[in-house]
Amino acid sequence: MNLFINGYNIFLIVLVSFLFSTILTPIVRKLAIRIGAVDKPDGKRKIHNKVIPSMGGLAFYISFLLGYLIFGIKTAQMTSILIGSFILIIFGIVDDIKALTPKTKLIGQIAAACVAVFFGHTTFESVQLFGHVFQIGWLSYPISILFIVAIINAINLSDGLDGLAAGASTIYFITIAVISFIMSQLGGLDLIICLIMIGSCLGFLVYNFPPANVFMGDTGSMFLGYIISVVGLLGFKTETFTSLIIPMLLLFVPILDTILAMLRRMLKGKSISSADKEHLHHQLLKTTHSQKTTVLIMYAINSLFAVVSVLYSLGKQKSSILVYGILLILFVILIFKTNILFDRSGKDED
Repeated sequence: MNLFINGYNIFLIVLVSFLFSTILTPIVRKLAIRIGAVDKPDGKRKIHNKVIPSMGGLAFYISFLLGYLIFGIKTAQMTSILIGSFILIIFGIVDDIKALTPKTKLIGQIAAACVAVFFGHTTFESVQLFGHVFQIGWLSYPISILFIVAIINAINLSDGLDGLAAGASTIYFITIAVISFIMSQLGGLDLIICLIMIGSCLGFLVYNFPPANVFMGDTGSMFLGYIISVVGLLGFKTETFTSLIIPMLLLFVPILDTILAMLRRMLKGKSISSADKEHLHHQLLKTTHSQKTTVLIMYAINSLFAVVSVLYSLGKQKSSILVYGILLILFVILIFKTNILFDRSGKDED
């Protein structure tokens, strides 16, 4: 098996990115404390009970930049992606220091998405689904922007427990890398991004896995969502994914959790951007009473969907659809047995 990309061993790419992130995270942690980018407990929605430095995502963002400068091939498309990510990082840092309104953050997200879509042409130009190729035409632009913004917010909402977003994202990047090797797509921009992000996320997890001593903040969660969505779009452009199903399977958990959160808040007459403690990971936490156990269960759930994606890419469509169906049934049962959609406690949070 060819373990080299752009002339570099894939394990070297992951290792160097890991070392960058491991070294940078404590530095960013000290910087966060100095500038007041900290997450304080509020006794309501937040799980932690002490002040934790936030903005840790800046560490794996810089690690990503350094990794790409060393191992990546410079292209106009990648330049646009980097500009978009920089826009999000600025909005994220400001938000971690002094909370921005949801509308303000949405402006930053749309701006970042527009740069990648209009200047980098990172779009859904066509979709291969069940052996058929569908050309989207001009609709590729608004759909791609919507996709990027939706995934940014889905990952942002999933960042509710120590190590959850970083670990789940690592599983995503590993899965895409594996699929790329299975399909012999070894020169794609999406693969090099995934390898660098695997190392960067793992380096951050050294400090973020429960009990965390630093949070990624919106600086990290928005950047992760952006890169994940971009990788999805790049995969469609380079045909790394065999269909629309694979990225949707990998992102099933955060996407479903986001949809349920929106429905839950609408049913309660609240704004869909309001925060609560009824997400999937919160429901599991009520049962396990342990952040570490809950995070590991979430890792396992994401890994199951990753396995389904790999099976599908191997051409085992029937097996993957069967497993997917079983997982979907389990999720439906979970929805009706918890407060994830309907409040069964009779109490409403302020």
